[in-house]
Amino acid sequence: MVLDRWIALIFIAFCCVYGYLAYFTMDQLLPPFMQRNPVWPSTFPKVLSVLGVVVGLIVLLGLEKPSGDSEPSATDINYRRLHEYKLGQALMLLGLMVAYALALRPIGFLLATTLFLAAGSAVLGERKWHVMIPVAMIATGCVWYLVQEVLGIFLRPFPYFMGI
Repeated sequence: MVLDRWIALIFIAFCCVYGYLAYFTMDQLLPPFMQRNPVWPSTFPKVLSVLGVVVGLIVLLGLEKPSGDSEPSATDINYRRLHEYKLGQALMLLGLMVAYALALRPIGFLLATTLFLAAGSAVLGERKWHVMIPVAMIATGCVWYLVQEVLGIFLRPFPYFMGI
């Protein structure tokens, strides 16, 4: 089995666990007034897990590849040449995501998200700091406004010690 099918198999297993959690553990603690709503907080995770399993099965069964491929294409993953891929960037981005998740409460959404977006774009190769910082700040402010004011979900904008 080639590498993309192994990855698809792991992805299907992850989606099955995620789907199990979405279907059987998320809805039990809902208050009665929310149980009458047509869309529950678990609706999107349920749809996402089903779509993930479908996409994983498409890759696992090889339905996305053309039938007449005699030689591997340039887009196929070659596990013998993994050292040529940009694994350092991928690992740095994963590390940034973990740091972002850990920094949300202590330093607040606005600062954590701005730093994450600026550092993420720097890891991906952008070097124009005079462009990255304003774009990260505008994007962070827009997301915070939409979540806080439009959706009505409280999102602590400032560091925890400020009490705001």
